[in-house]
Amino acid sequence: MIAAIGGLRRPDGAAKLTGAADYAADTPVDGVTHAALVPATVATGRIAHIDTAAAVRAPGVLAVLTHTDMPRLKTIGSPPLGQSVLPLQDDTVRYEGQPVAMVLAETFEQARRGAELVRATYADVAVPRAFGDGESVTPRPGLISGNPAGRVGDVEAGLAAATTVVTATYTTPNRHHSPMEPSATVASWHGDQLTVHESTQWVFGTQMALAAAFDLPADHVRVVCPFIGGGFGCKGFVWPHTLLAAAAARVTGRPVKLVLTRAQMFTSCGHQPATTQTLTLGTDDDGRLTAVRHHSVNPTSTFDDYAENATGGTRWMYASPAIDVAVLVEHTSRQTPTPMRAPAEGLGMFALESAMDELAYALRMDPVELRLRNEPAVDPMTGQPFSSRPLPDCLRAAAQRFGWSGRPAEPRSMRDGDELVGWGMASVTMDTFRLPSSARVRLQADGRTIVEAGTQEIGTGLPGVLTTIAAQTLGVDPGSVEVHHGDTDLPETSGTFGSSATMGVGSAVAAAATELRDKLDALAGTGAYPRRLADAGLDSLDAEARWDPAERGEGRSIHTYGAIFVEVRVDPDLGLVRMPRCTATYAAGRIINPLTARSQMIGGIAWGYGQAMLEESILEPQLGRFLSKNMAGYLVPVCADIGDIDVSFIEDPDTDASPLGAKGIGELGAVGVSAAIANAVFHATGIRVRDLPISIERLLNPVWDAPTPTTRP
Repeated sequence: MIAAIGGLRRPDGAAKLTGAADYAADTPVDGVTHAALVPATVATGRIAHIDTAAAVRAPGVLAVLTHTDMPRLKTIGSPPLGQSVLPLQDDTVRYEGQPVAMVLAETFEQARRGAELVRATYADVAVPRAFGDGESVTPRPGLISGNPAGRVGDVEAGLAAATTVVTATYTTPNRHHSPMEPSATVASWHGDQLTVHESTQWVFGTQMALAAAFDLPADHVRVVCPFIGGGFGCKGFVWPHTLLAAAAARVTGRPVKLVLTRAQMFTSCGHQPATTQTLTLGTDDDGRLTAVRHHSVNPTSTFDDYAENATGGTRWMYASPAIDVAVLVEHTSRQTPTPMRAPAEGLGMFALESAMDELAYALRMDPVELRLRNEPAVDPMTGQPFSSRPLPDCLRAAAQRFGWSGRPAEPRSMRDGDELVGWGMASVTMDTFRLPSSARVRLQADGRTIVEAGTQEIGTGLPGVLTTIAAQTLGVDPGSVEVHHGDTDLPETSGTFGSSATMGVGSAVAAAATELRDKLDALAGTGAYPRRLADAGLDSLDAEARWDPAERGEGRSIHTYGAIFVEVRVDPDLGLVRMPRCTATYAAGRIINPLTARSQMIGGIAWGYGQAMLEESILEPQLGRFLSKNMAGYLVPVCADIGDIDVSFIEDPDTDASPLGAKGIGELGAVGVSAAIANAVFHATGIRVRDLPISIERLLNPVWDAPTPTTRP
């Protein structure tokens, strides 16, 4: 059954529209000192000398800090740090853009000018290590998501028994998060108490890292972040600028504000690493998989092993008696990568769903039917039952809404005037990250209901979700609910990442509200709660609760699903691709607020379009430098790029995932879009693009091997 669209409008919307919402860099602090970073201009080497004389003499400059006078910092590892190397602690340069000095001045402009006057010279400069030139190795434990390798059954035997085998290699490029709000920190000390206003997806992770770096008890560090102007993963962990701002504030004895430039956002807070993925699929005569092999390799830094788990979705997506998945890394001269919407499946499903499309053509089978024919009864890698598995419902519902049955199978068989028309589809999935959180709910005699949780609002509408949960549990008007968030002085929550906030924070709010309702019911008297509080002589009544995912779902394979269908129009002379329409149906547990959920999925589809068609950070291999550190050279979608989007949901309450029945949706919409578009481009043109983005050059000058599947009699 398709869920209806309705729900609560964002209670935080007015503050954002009117400019009343405070972001990190907006924080007014008396006597603030402005900071600017001086980045390394080489990717590998050693600092031989830093000439700060001109900068120190510049108007307004108060100090220039380098590795020789920066306080020594301690570390607790990664995460919550985005990288293990601490800033300005030694003279080694490990990546281009690494901070080698920091200028402090009275104004932002004076700090920037001072940074321009600092001159660093380098020794032992070598040719950087580039992706594709080094050895691929199994990642060490650390910045990895899940086991980097897994195997079930005999893949070689499965391929030998297959009547059709398809093998292909797919690549995805380096990408950057590019949020509207650059990363920013405002740090101030009051004795041994540190207060930081930070643009972060995890206030408690920031608190943890700062406390460790400065050898402080956690309760001596307060981190405030009510609103974030976009993060998409680059603000999930703690990066050098946060530590440097706090260290500079301690050195100077004044509050310090550090706001990264747009160019520094490309080198200072991670990126999504490129991947090279090889898929091999074998099937019998009926199109049932006999073996699946999916291997991926991605670059990481020389000092950390960040593994992009692109093979994750392949583990549970389709039934096969034999599956072999592996993730390898190459050590290169770059900053440590980091998760980006959508990590793992966002990259891996491009390869898997493109390969499934190639297999469907080799079998002369409808791509939807191929996927339905390989629907698993249990998790094919673990044997665990699924907590829910409505993928077939999503496929059928989206196909019907799109009109898929009218699609002729042959490439280049649809045309509208001079344009080639293509239809493509892909299955969608995302792992379910469930993280513990706490919340407090308070009823007040004046009729207000206060929800308190440390979680930050990243733009997804979380305050509205928490309002809805509290109002429904307590039976109060949503208009009477206030949500206080974004502060480590409030109950501890997990970070806003992994599409986990509704499950974690929402379940904690539901638990606290349920306990509070029971307390209210225990009071003498009748009638509405303000009257009952007054009769009991109470100004307020509250309850605090914590939800831990270990309490449920054990032994279940818990994921979210969807199906996406797109139409593309291709100008064969110019190589221009347009997406006039898209239909997607999702199953992601109980949808708490359909209005904001639909908005989330539309945004995710636009994000996936960017991955498919536009986004690529080119790394110059001889310099180890991203070439376009701005929004002129790094392209993202605008409204004119996105056609009509039809989003719907399958009702799928999953109480194994959370007591709310909810699961994560924030990243699900970005998955599968690139594969569906690439498959539609093949249907339109007969050109199979296996390397993202699908650029004009790749369509006008295709370099690819035509499908040559192995087919045995």
